[in-house]
Amino acid sequence: MKTLRIRKFLLLCLFFFLLLPWIFYLGAYYLEYGTIRIATGGVDKTSVLPVHALIAGLLLALFVVAMRMRRYLLKPLEGLGAAARQVAAGEREITLPAVRLTEIAEVRDAFDVMLKALNQSRLKQKELEEERRFVIAALAHDLRTPLFALRGYLEGLEQGIARSPEKMARYLSVCKEKSAQLDRLVEELFDFAKLDYVEPEPNASSVDLAAVLRRSMDSLKPQAEQRGILFAAEGLESHCFISGEDHLLERTFVNLLENAVRHTPERGGGVITVQCYRDGGLVHFAIGDTGPGFAPEEVQRVFEPLYRGEASRNRSTGGTGLGLTISRRIIRKHGGELEAGNGPDGGALISGWLPMG
Repeated sequence: MKTLRIRKFLLLCLFFFLLLPWIFYLGAYYLEYGTIRIATGGVDKTSVLPVHALIAGLLLALFVVAMRMRRYLLKPLEGLGAAARQVAAGEREITLPAVRLTEIAEVRDAFDVMLKALNQSRLKQKELEEERRFVIAALAHDLRTPLFALRGYLEGLEQGIARSPEKMARYLSVCKEKSAQLDRLVEELFDFAKLDYVEPEPNASSVDLAAVLRRSMDSLKPQAEQRGILFAAEGLESHCFISGEDHLLERTFVNLLENAVRHTPERGGGVITVQCYRDGGLVHFAIGDTGPGFAPEEVQRVFEPLYRGEASRNRSTGGTGLGLTISRRIIRKHGGELEAGNGPDGGALISGWLPMG
């Protein structure tokens, strides 16, 4: 819709307000005297028709200008005020008034942008609230399982059920395993919860992603070696600088590598491949293993909070279901993306990219 500047609108109103009374006056003068030439003498001074016409034209112009100003100036402002009150009352479906003046149209457009952003924020808040409720319910279940087992074994030790040294050692080993599982669950839950408040940009610095990957591999080498798994690095000798927070990125890749180690078969010649390379303005990375990989129905769900595929449901090898969720959120907070799939030779493949910094 074509709009007018307020200045132009007011000038047009002023022009109309001044012109219409004179048109009425000259029309009445012509009807009275048969000419529009105003003479200084020889006319009937007692005739008041032109004066009355002038006053009528003035009043009509005033009425028309007032109505136009109400329609184009006051009603849109009243409509925007009513819309603001609707927003304050929590309404979502709001119709903004049509506007013909440019400056008010700009305010209306800004209000519309704010309204859409507010609705998106409300929708996001609702989704987060539903996700939190789901996470709390799922965690209550996940915490109950190791706690129940831990209590059972501890009661067995207390009541003397485990009498032989071998049985006591086995009971203690299970208790240690369950306590480690609880510790890992609580730690990942804490990381998951605090991600909503993490803003990498203020503390961002130049980070060599290849160096982060090397450190992450070094931290998991003992665990991998115990399972007979080797790391194969590709492209980590080159520098791949990005802008971000070093500790968050290292947390991400430790999660991904830990997940790969956990799902690669033990003592079967397992290999975890770690890649990092530059392409244009992006730094690409990939972590692939020689495990069972993802089932087709799992690929779209592996980043959901607390989701575990069939291969991960065994509590002795499966994780908490938060590691991949945490990793993707950290990557996205750094302006990148993380995707899941299967490698050409089988096995899971987690790949992604980050903007160079």
